[in-house]
Amino acid sequence: MARRGPLGSPDRRSEARERTLSLLYEAEARGLEPTEVAAGQVVKPDELTLALVTGVTARQSDLDALISRHARGWAIERMPSLDRCVLRMAIFELLERSDVPTAVILDEAVELAKVYSTDDSGRFVNGVLSAVARQVRPVAPDC
Repeated sequence: MARRGPLGSPDRRSEARERTLSLLYEAEARGLEPTEVAAGQVVKPDELTLALVTGVTARQSDLDALISRHARGWAIERMPSLDRCVLRMAIFELLERSDVPTAVILDEAVELAKVYSTDDSGRFVNGVLSAVARQVRPVAPDC
C-alpha cells in the first residue's frame, strides 16, 4: 500500500510508517524486540523507519501507559495487536516528533488501522489518539 505524495510520487514518510508497523507487528508476533527484527532484515530499513522502531522500543512502557489511560474499557493486552502497534508508533510521534503536525500523525495512523486491522480499528485508533493528543499536544490559547 504505497501512499502517494504530491504529484503522485511515493511519500517516504508514509512508507516508513507502514514499514515500521510491519516490523513492530512482526516483533510482537515473534516475541522479539522490534530493534532485533529491524536488524535482521535482508533489506536494511531506511533512517526514519529505524528511528521510529528504536523510539517505540525505548519508550514502550510510557506509550503503553498512555494507551491504557486513554483506551476506555479496553485492556491493552486484549486489543488487536495491529491496533497496539499503530497506537505505539503514533503516540511516539506525538511525543517526540514536534516537526510532524498532529493531524498528519492521526490521519496516517487511522488509515493504517483501517487498512490492516479490524473494521472498527479506524474509529478506535482515532478516539484513543485524539485523547492522547489533547493531553500531550494541547492547543495554545489565543493571546
